[in-house]
Amino acid sequence: MAKDYYEILGVDRKAGKDEIKKAFRKLAHKYHPDKKTGDEAKFKEVNEAYSVLSDDKKRSEYDAYGQTFQSGGGGGQGFGGFDFSGFQQAQGFEDFDLGDIFGEFFGGQGGRRARRGRDVAIDMELSFYEAVFGTERSVLLNKASNCESCGGNGAESGSSMRSCETCNGHGRIREAKRSFFGTFTTESVCNQCFGSGKTPEKKCRTCKGTGVHKREEEVKITIPPGIEEGEMIRLSQMGEAVPGGIPGDLYVKVYVTPDKQFKKEGTDLITELNIKLTDAILGATYTVPTPEGGVIDLKIPAGTKSGETLRVRGKGVPKDRENSKRGDLLIKVKTEMPKKLSRKVKKLVEELKQEGI
Repeated sequence: MAKDYYEILGVDRKAGKDEIKKAFRKLAHKYHPDKKTGDEAKFKEVNEAYSVLSDDKKRSEYDAYGQTFQSGGGGGQGFGGFDFSGFQQAQGFEDFDLGDIFGEFFGGQGGRRARRGRDVAIDMELSFYEAVFGTERSVLLNKASNCESCGGNGAESGSSMRSCETCNGHGRIREAKRSFFGTFTTESVCNQCFGSGKTPEKKCRTCKGTGVHKREEEVKITIPPGIEEGEMIRLSQMGEAVPGGIPGDLYVKVYVTPDKQFKKEGTDLITELNIKLTDAILGATYTVPTPEGGVIDLKIPAGTKSGETLRVRGKGVPKDRENSKRGDLLIKVKTEMPKKLSRKVKKLVEELKQEGI
C-alpha cells in the first residue's frame, strides 16, 4: 500500500512549502536517532516524505499517481528534494556539517577540493602622477612561501623521493564513518605527503619537509595607468603558500595622493589658468605646464570668458600601457580683475564704458 506522505508529516494536501518545511523540522528533531525520543524508522520515513513533498515535480507526480517516477516510486531512493540547509539549522544540529558529509557520501567534489593558501591584502600609496601614468613597485612581504632550498618538494638537496607509506602513494586516505544514514567511506588528503603521494627520503632542513616556510619575499607590482583611488589590484597566487596546494592571492588596495595643480576626471585631467583681463579681451598666448613635466603654448582666443574651458587633446590620462591613446587636458580659464586702477586706466575704462563695452 502506498504511503501517505501528507499524513506522515501531519499536513494538509494543500499545505504550502513553508508549512511542509516547518513540519519536517519538528519531526526530524523529534525522531532523530541520537535523541531520547529518536526512532530511526520514523526518521527515515519523515525524510522520505519531505524529499517528495518539497520538490514540485515529485509532489505533482505523487499527487497524480501516488508515486514519483524520478526516484523509482519511493522517494527514499534519492535526496533530490531534501533541504539540507534547513535541516542543518534545526535545533540541536548547529554543529553538524551536513555539507561535508553529503559531499563525500554522494561522491561530490567537496573532499577533493585543492588546498589553497590564505589571501594577503596590503595598502599602497601612490603619487598623483604614478596613478595617472602607471608605475612598477616592489614590496617586501613576510609570508609563507615555497621553500627556495628544495624548490617546494620538501626534500634535502640530493635526496630522492619515495612512495608515501601513510597513503601507499595514493595521496589520499580512505576512512569508514558512521552516520544516521549508515556507514560510508570518506576521502581526505594525506597529512604526510599533502596529496602528492611521495615523501622525501631526507627532509629539507629549511622547511622540515613541508615545501613551505615563512620568509621575506620581494613581489613586483605593476600599476596600470589611470588607476583610481580605492581600486584593488589582484595578483593571482602571490598570497601565502600551503603544503600540497596552491597559493592564495595578493590584493593591493591603492590610495592616491592628491595633486595641487591637476585633478583627474575619468581619462581627462583638469587644471586652472589665471589670465589678465586685457588678455581675455584681446587674446594672448600662455605657457602651461603638462602633467608629464613639460610645457605647451596655449592660445587664449580674444573674448574668452572667465570660467570658460579650453581643451588640449591627447594630454590627459593614458588609456593603455603604451600611451598610444590618451584623454584630454582641460584648462579652466579664470580672469583676474585688477584690485587698483590708476587714473589713466580709469579714464580708459570710462571711455570703454561710453562705447558700450
